[in-house]
Amino acid sequence: MMSQFEYPRPQLVRSQWQSLNGSWDFAFDDERRYRLPTDPIAWTHRITVPFAPESQASGIGDQGFHTVCWYRRQFAMQGRGARTMLHFGAIDYRAKVWVNNVLVGEHEGGHTPIALDVTNALAPGDTQVITVQVEDEPGDLAKPRGKQDWLLHPHSIWYPRTTGIWQTVWVEQLPATYIKTLRWTPIFDGFEIGCEVLAGGDVHSNLAVEVKLWHGERLLADDEYLLVGMEANRKIALSDPGIDDSRNELLWSPERPTLLAAEVILRAGGQVVDTVRSYTAMRQVAISRDRFMLNGRPYHLRLVLDQGYWLESHLTPPSDEALRKDVELAKAMGFNGVRKHQKIEDPRYLYWADRLGLLVWEEMPSAYAFSPRSMTRLLKEWTEAIERDYSHPCLIVWVPFNESWGVPNLTSMQAHRNAVEALYHTTRMLDATRPVIGNDGWEASATDILGIHDYDADPEKIRVRYEVSDPVRTLFDQRRPGGRILTLDGFPHRGQPIVLTEFGGIAYDPRQPEHHTWGYSRANTAAAFHDHYRALLKVVNEAQMFSGFCYTQFADTFQETNGLLNADRTPKIPLEQISAATRNVPL
Repeated sequence: MMSQFEYPRPQLVRSQWQSLNGSWDFAFDDERRYRLPTDPIAWTHRITVPFAPESQASGIGDQGFHTVCWYRRQFAMQGRGARTMLHFGAIDYRAKVWVNNVLVGEHEGGHTPIALDVTNALAPGDTQVITVQVEDEPGDLAKPRGKQDWLLHPHSIWYPRTTGIWQTVWVEQLPATYIKTLRWTPIFDGFEIGCEVLAGGDVHSNLAVEVKLWHGERLLADDEYLLVGMEANRKIALSDPGIDDSRNELLWSPERPTLLAAEVILRAGGQVVDTVRSYTAMRQVAISRDRFMLNGRPYHLRLVLDQGYWLESHLTPPSDEALRKDVELAKAMGFNGVRKHQKIEDPRYLYWADRLGLLVWEEMPSAYAFSPRSMTRLLKEWTEAIERDYSHPCLIVWVPFNESWGVPNLTSMQAHRNAVEALYHTTRMLDATRPVIGNDGWEASATDILGIHDYDADPEKIRVRYEVSDPVRTLFDQRRPGGRILTLDGFPHRGQPIVLTEFGGIAYDPRQPEHHTWGYSRANTAAAFHDHYRALLKVVNEAQMFSGFCYTQFADTFQETNGLLNADRTPKIPLEQISAATRNVPL
């Protein structure tokens, strides 16, 4: 279980909060017999929140089809502020929430947070009751669902479904007027940090915010700004030494993940009403011709595809330490980043990536049936995800679509093309500081990076395919990795960086090598696995065309055994061998 000390929103931290993870009443309602918490609900189960009922960690482990379920918890509230906010990290898919039988809010979308002001629903005294109804149609292919299988049993590259609450539930006490949102934007060229503060709650005419930044024990800034219309948006100028050797002390990178601690104090009429702790970093990600740039220098991306599943707890990490361990293992295997695949990851993972130094690509979980409704749902959740994660320095690329999932007719239907282009431009509008891949893998249109998926198992064929003198003609016009065109008509390659964003996928199960499992190719011994991996990575590292790569994948995930790690995160071959091969250096 996640402890009380692991704050679930690491970039806006307050002292008065309470975790509501733990044992809750639970009931399936497949026949939709109940509509209100006052109905005679038969509470047939106890569930351990925040684990989904499909997982063993929840105490239920039921992977059948269920369309509706109910949760209930009675708890003793520890203290009370002017306002009380109830938070759910994520609920899949549609939720209604009552507090003491008063409806306090509804939310649709399985991957983004819910924040509800429940002040007016609180009962006298400390004891409160929360009831949640969740609707989640297992076969609905028009909702963002990522890797959740629509069949009863997981098959191929699809995994068990996630129903209901699957991220932390918590409550915090707020003043009448409080800091609602806080956004950080590093401005590398001016050596400045952009700070945007939005106040919430009671409107006050005389609000000011004080922002302090530290590098270690050294105070870098202590500024105060007036809020106009309940918000302030300012640039904090840092003292720029102007020379790299001195600048590097303040720059964030995987090799040197320097974070700047922050404290933000809200005052009303000169009196302190709210204080939050946060952090940011000075770093820049950009595209320069055919190269990805980090802090003004070309940077070669060594990424690994990470599904973000655990056998016992599915999409929910078993603990905060498990998230930290995943970041540490990715770095120990020689990677400088991960592509989080079809998952909006827990903010605590991004915290550890920020702190330990690991680049992250964030990818929207796909819907599969195209319609105006499915695209509207996708856009809503994607916008919420960008808002949630904007300030994390580890996050360097946004990916709204993968492999034309949800837009399967890009080559023939203009509406599908419009959807990709719309989300690309919307993402660029919401965040002008990071590159965006419109559709990763193939059939690219609007994009800042050209991602290619190629699971050819023969290293020599990979070498020949990507060692070409004229990639525009040879690769984009004549060859089709995966049997798909790489760019759509009207969107020729314009010199953007090319990244091999999926390849490899060597299946190897050292515990049961003859067991029938799924992978893109297969090795039957540890030596064969190592040799094949090293040969592939040598070719990909040495291909001058690529600005980086992303190997499939980090860990075995259910029936997919093409991980570098087993599902329990133990390495299939020594980490030192994996790291040397990843970096293409002698062991």
